[in-house]
Amino acid sequence: MRGKWAAGIEPRNFTWIFQGQLAAADRPGGATRVHRQVRREEELRWLKNQKFTRVISLFALPLSHRAYEDHGMTTAIYPITNDTDQPELITALFSDIRDSVTRGEVVLLHADEVSDRLLGLVAGYLIWSGRAPSDAIALAAIERLFRRSISIEGRNVLKSLPERS
Repeated sequence: MRGKWAAGIEPRNFTWIFQGQLAAADRPGGATRVHRQVRREEELRWLKNQKFTRVISLFALPLSHRAYEDHGMTTAIYPITNDTDQPELITALFSDIRDSVTRGEVVLLHADEVSDRLLGLVAGYLIWSGRAPSDAIALAAIERLFRRSISIEGRNVLKSLPERS
């Protein structure tokens, strides 16, 4: 493939959390109702060109995981829902992120879209991993990175966090 599309296109709402290690974005190809396979392929090409090696999904269904693997990326699913307290699953997610980054993998974390819940989990990871000393600092850092406020739904995620690592 030649031309400007050869490198693919950046996923929607893509943001580096730790440059070259961990990023978050909307689901490659778009949310469930507007998902496009062609766009997914273009976004996966871009991720591959950016050296991503692992995709961690918060989306409950294993949609697109075969496509990720076809592009040489390992996958994991942590179906963290909006309406339940799931400290064991959150601990497994945070441990996976930490272990993957420690191994030198470049990780994309996604849900159907970059929601307040996802941002709350990212802030929670900063606290759990010891990279942020308090809820307020973690929330402020994530709001600055993603250039938006986190609503009460995202802030409530911090109330159900597991013990720090």
